[in-house]
Amino acid sequence: MAVFDTDLSEERIRRAVEGGYWRNERIEAYLDRWATTRPAKTALVDGAGRYTWAELARTVERAAHGLAAHGVERGGVISCQLPNWNEFIIVFLAAIRLGAVVNPIPPIFRASELRFMLNRLESRVVVIPGTFRGFDHVAMLQALRPEVPRVEHVFVARGTPGAGMLPFTTLTDTAWEARADRRGLPGSDPNEVNEVIFTSGTTGEPKGVMHTPNTALAIVYPAIERLRFSERDVILMSSTFGHQTGYLYGYCITLLLGATGVWLDVWNAGEAARLIEAERVTFTMGATPFLQDLTGVPARHDLSSLRLFISAGAPIPRPLVRDARARLGCAISPGWGMTENGLVTCTAFDESEEKLFTTDGRPLPGMELRVVDGDGQSLPPGTEGDLLVRGPSQFVGYFKRPEFTSESYTAEGWFKTGDRGALDRDGYLSITGRSKDLIIRGGENIPVVEVENVLFAHPKVASVTIVGMPDPRLGERACAYVIPKSGESPTLAELVAFLEGKQLARQKFPERIEIVSEFPMTPSGKVQKFRLRQLIAEKLANESGRPG
Repeated sequence: MAVFDTDLSEERIRRAVEGGYWRNERIEAYLDRWATTRPAKTALVDGAGRYTWAELARTVERAAHGLAAHGVERGGVISCQLPNWNEFIIVFLAAIRLGAVVNPIPPIFRASELRFMLNRLESRVVVIPGTFRGFDHVAMLQALRPEVPRVEHVFVARGTPGAGMLPFTTLTDTAWEARADRRGLPGSDPNEVNEVIFTSGTTGEPKGVMHTPNTALAIVYPAIERLRFSERDVILMSSTFGHQTGYLYGYCITLLLGATGVWLDVWNAGEAARLIEAERVTFTMGATPFLQDLTGVPARHDLSSLRLFISAGAPIPRPLVRDARARLGCAISPGWGMTENGLVTCTAFDESEEKLFTTDGRPLPGMELRVVDGDGQSLPPGTEGDLLVRGPSQFVGYFKRPEFTSESYTAEGWFKTGDRGALDRDGYLSITGRSKDLIIRGGENIPVVEVENVLFAHPKVASVTIVGMPDPRLGERACAYVIPKSGESPTLAELVAFLEGKQLARQKFPERIEIVSEFPMTPSGKVQKFRLRQLIAEKLANESGRPG
């Protein structure tokens, strides 16, 4: 069983509790409360059906006993690669009842990512869809089983299990709770790890971000207060539960308030508009392309119930904020955050247009920001520098990588975000770029170094470096600059086929190739990627006829 060594100290716990940011609550108590006080209210809605709070509580109780019967113990890991389906929420809440740890995995990840995560976490239980978006997850896990020897049970939702697998309904349709040999359900501990979610690594290795119930709720409660959420809200979530956006601002807000969550498993602006009208959705959150798409939907649906859209995950063009507010008739709140700390900044309903249209908001209560120069010295308002953050929602370390954890903090306890930004005189943040080598494609992080390392092994490639190229809808796409081997002329199709053969997720693939004889270099021998980004941006502008 995995051991979760965290950087939690008694001093940190004391400060967070005394400051009122950590409430030491058992998450499962909320489910029990709503099942008792509003049993008939709709809790969850997805494309396959609905649960009331009472139905959800009964199903979770049964699934928890079912998982216990299959060997899941306190501290055991359940890796869950489900789309935004009700089954994901059932797994998560059942894990909470067991004191187990959930490892959410985006459905777009493939064998390479799963192999790493399952082995690193020593996962004994994996929950997958049968097929999703045309991809056969059952076949992938069958092929992967010899390489993940710790996996004992694979449960398949909405599909036919393969050999040695079980249908998800085994957990929900069997009266495990009535068995004489059932075990007790220990429940959650506010300061024990209950989630490990992997970031896309910039060093070639994804990092497992560990959160506890206390850190997760410290992320959500301030947002609830600033953005005036209540039990009357109906929350539409299309961002995957495999990311913190979907988990925290879809599932967690719904649970804490006893509200209603509506899940969309594949983003489609027309379907989102239909759901907003049909379910009287009041709030949604997603990356910039989601907002852009929804703004462009023809006005044939009644969207008057929608009061708030939070756009985070990728820089939001300021004109889009203005246009979206006018077209959708709701408040638009730009925000900034990370897997390690959730949403750190956002705007409020009473912001001036200047702050709304030109910033990424101000810190939520308890969170602090600094902008520093290369020597770690604070910079004056309006000056761009490296962005640091600290506060009660900070994660509790990278799983089995204490060296990564310590390297991520200054001596004073500030977390080094890897982003660049500026703070104005009122403390509002404007993100200006990234110091980490990441491309953000429509809110999805693309770990450049990982892809480069794979492509270096291509038989026609002498050297390769990948940079982001601007895209009007997705923010960025990946462009591969390649120095070919003598006499070779690799094509984009050949690079893509090579990456497919290495079982990398498709969203990581470059979408353009530029053949060059050399890279611009620093005196110390490092590739000047900023110059390559400038070159491809200029080339795209020339191709489109726009001024560069």
